[in-house]
Amino acid sequence: MNDDFWEYLDQLIAQSRMVIDRPKGTCHPRYPEQAYPLDYGYLDGTTSGDGKGIDVWLGASGTRDLSAVILTVDAFKRDAEIKLLLGCSEEETQIALACSNNDMMRALLIPRSRRKHEIHS
Repeated sequence: MNDDFWEYLDQLIAQSRMVIDRPKGTCHPRYPEQAYPLDYGYLDGTTSGDGKGIDVWLGASGTRDLSAVILTVDAFKRDAEIKLLLGCSEEETQIALACSNNDMMRALLIPRSRRKHEIHS
């Protein structure tokens, strides 16, 4: 059953155009003190909990290999979302997780099983 979850996400990624609308180092549009530590964007043509595209964190490798997901709950927006980690090293995964935990939001990391998928380091 768990393999189906990851395979469905792999299909969604393969069939979607990735849009990086917040490149590494750019500031959040509403919170200028918060800069993005990795490339951040979404899968075009998909829908997440906020009604927009499914969010993605893209690692420096630039590959579309899904290594983990981050589940977030935002008390300010009153929503929950999934964020896909693509081509992220272990260090980049921890950076994305730390960025997803802030004053109003909490996040939980769900790594992909290493048996089926190795996280790039």
